Amino acid sequence: MTDERRKIMRVLSGETLSPPPLWLMRQAGRYLPEYRETRAKAGSFLDLCYTPDHAVEVTLQPIRRYGFDAAILFSDILVIPDALKRNVRFTEGHGPEMDPIDEAGILALKPDGVIAHLAPVMETVRRLRQGLPLETTLLGFCGAPWTVATYMIAGHGTPDQAPARLFAYRHPKAFDHLLMLLADISADYLVAQIDAGADAVQIFDSWAGVLGEKEFEAYAVRPVARMIASVKAQRPHARIIAFAKGAGYQLKTYRQKTGVDAIGLDWSVPLAFARDLQQEGPVQGNLDPMRVVAGGKALEDGIDDILQQLGNGPLIFNLGHGITPQADPANVAALVERVRGWRG
Repeated sequence: MTDERRKIMRVLSGETLSPPPLWLMRQAGRYLPEYRETRAKAGSFLDLCYTPDHAVEVTLQPIRRYGFDAAILFSDILVIPDALKRNVRFTEGHGPEMDPIDEAGILALKPDGVIAHLAPVMETVRRLRQGLPLETTLLGFCGAPWTVATYMIAGHGTPDQAPARLFAYRHPKAFDHLLMLLADISADYLVAQIDAGADAVQIFDSWAGVLGEKEFEAYAVRPVARMIASVKAQRPHARIIAFAKGAGYQLKTYRQKTGVDAIGLDWSVPLAFARDLQQEGPVQGNLDPMRVVAGGKALEDGIDDILQQLGNGPLIFNLGHGITPQADPANVAALVERVRGWRG
């Protein structure tokens, strides 16, 4: 079948649809009781990611509940350092941790076997494409090199990723080597997801907002541009969304410099600026996740503002970051109903 019934693919090709298609970042997650049940059965978080039976189930749960226009593969951006043997683990209350990497460790990294290590993820993608409704877009994803590198260097998340920024200033050659290595591995990983059945892919640069102008160009733009060029050279039909959280005004030239098809917007991006970005192609976003927690008028007003400002151009409705565990599933249902009921 063609992509004609997959509304998100049509928007990624530049069409304007009314109402716009929608999905939510972290739509498979802790706010859903059925997710918590499956998570408890799975054991560790990485076991959940690497066991196709469980990963397929949690990916499908929000599709069954809400009929979103896209399902996003359930996995994690840190499966790449895990495949690079950095001893990734997830501890309750602490988040992700891994062995911090130094200059020698970077030079010793070997990309061989990474895609083979991630074979269970590709099996999940294959099963999802078979199990999803034909009209539902299947999204694959990975982390952007800068964001993945920040965790590899610190060994955990930090408030402003100072360890990675400091390392990049002190060891520019080693840091550049790490970014380019991650860009090449991640590009191959996205191609493997596309080959397994993903319709489109998203690159998450969750820590782009801590970078200054020159650093954003070197660490957030250049590696992502390299990734996208590689993916499109191998799979010219590929459609790619990039979400550079906190990038603000630096998004002005991001599409042009990276070659990305659609720009994901966080909730801090002014809608007037978003409208300017939309003149050049599709945008995705950007409801504040706290409005979904609040519900009621706060939720309705936030949805209406986005639809009124961006609904007459190529838009994929989404949150400006992932849905939080505190969100009421009933508020998500109200969100879906309000977006689907809109006519521009």
